[in-house]
Amino acid sequence: MRSHFKREIPFIGARRVFLTISACLVVLAILGIAVRGLVFGIEFSGGTEIDFRSTGDITIEQMRDALASNDEGTATVQTTVTDGAEGFLVRSETTDPTVATAHADAVASGLSLAADSYQVTTIGPDWGANVTQSSATAFLVAIALIIAYASWRYEFKMSLAAVIALLHDLVITVGIYAWTQTAITPNVVAALLTIMGYSLYDTVVVFHRTKENSLQLHDGVHRTYFQIANFSINEVFVRTINTSITSLVPVFAMLFFGGSTLKDFAFAMSIGLVLGSYSSIAVASPILAIWKTSESKWSKLEAKYGERALAPESAKDVDAAAGTGE
Repeated sequence: MRSHFKREIPFIGARRVFLTISACLVVLAILGIAVRGLVFGIEFSGGTEIDFRSTGDITIEQMRDALASNDEGTATVQTTVTDGAEGFLVRSETTDPTVATAHADAVASGLSLAADSYQVTTIGPDWGANVTQSSATAFLVAIALIIAYASWRYEFKMSLAAVIALLHDLVITVGIYAWTQTAITPNVVAALLTIMGYSLYDTVVVFHRTKENSLQLHDGVHRTYFQIANFSINEVFVRTINTSITSLVPVFAMLFFGGSTLKDFAFAMSIGLVLGSYSSIAVASPILAIWKTSESKWSKLEAKYGERALAPESAKDVDAAAGTGE
């Protein structure tokens, strides 16, 4: 485990900054969820979705007035752009497909829209409840399996640190959906489950190196757990960046050039991939290092070597100690 401490990027040295930033982002996300609330697609809540396309110069106020005149005054209206043409996405609580279609026809007629310029989708509340239950079950099972795998493959503290980083990514992603009032659909749920896999992968790569390096204490530069964790991050940093970039390229292509279904998936994926790479370095590793340093073995090594090794002016002394096998 040869390395020069002075050439490493001090990720762990900036752990307080990283953890403070992450804590602020999580708090903002929770505030967004509490204050703005989440917008669920009709697949979860049941109701009707009317997609008006190529609406021309019709304003959102005119659309709302037309809906109110046809017993859909409580419907939410969002502007959309499909193939360069402006339109509106209307969501209402109407669950009767016949009534929903009649209302859509009346609105289109009142606004002089063509019969083929809108599409009505209605989903009953029972189906939405089943989707919600299935999604919740999938998340719980996935988290349980992650804890079980990481505990078996590494140790319980690593599994909990990985789950904390994972929840960090998911909460912030959902918070962004709350602040932007972007609807959560089954495609978004699929993306969130995929994000869990990517986040776990990045964290496990770092933890694998950390575990291996923690068994090699002969290097005079890396003797405390903070130093070992920092060295391990530096070892896999380029790999993490390369993996993230190659994963983001197709996701961005879907986000900017795909249809509405692909964009639902790609928006969540793009946020999650960036957060997954960040959290493995800035959340999971610092939490694990802090936790492990509280153990007797690592606490003694930190007390003996930590402050001296982390001081910039002592880098030469540390390198000299490594060369003499101290």
